[in-house]
Amino acid sequence: MTNKLTHDEAEARRQKILAAARWCFLNFGFSKTSLDDIGKRAGISRTLLYRTFKDKENIFTAVFADWLISRHPAAKKAALGAGSPGERLLEVCKLMVIEPWADMVGAPMAGEFFDVCARLDPQIEARHRSVATECVARILGGDEAAAEVFVLGLDGLLSDEPTTVVLEQRVQLLAARFAPPNKRK
Repeated sequence: MTNKLTHDEAEARRQKILAAARWCFLNFGFSKTSLDDIGKRAGISRTLLYRTFKDKENIFTAVFADWLISRHPAAKKAALGAGSPGERLLEVCKLMVIEPWADMVGAPMAGEFFDVCARLDPQIEARHRSVATECVARILGGDEAAAEVFVLGLDGLLSDEPTTVVLEQRVQLLAARFAPPNKRK
């Protein structure tokens, strides 16, 4: 007789797989990561992986979605929260750019991570960009054009794969140009 997992146990297994898979994808790359690699890192069998995910592509898109999309509610809340526009802008950037970057910077295959996601499921990346732009537009008084330019500027800040400290400094400079610190709203 097979023991059924509770919802919490199934979710814990899923999170364990996602964490292991993210590490594997960032360190080995998508094409060189095998389901066996993920299973070994997660401490579960390949069979159990298939009970949770359809295939490697499904795991990859779940990693990306869980890692980024799960941040959207907090970012939306920060965009509407207390503080100056500059403070709120920095908080949104921390949640949606700096923290994810800190998780991946320095990993051997970090550079390909976003490219693979864009290829496998461009809707996830588009959704993340849309929410980022929406949050920034709210902070900038509804100015969608300025929000789009800000988000494009964020992309540029990542192009040379800076350290997290350098990225934080760059984001502070960019945010100060769009929402000067002495302006309260």
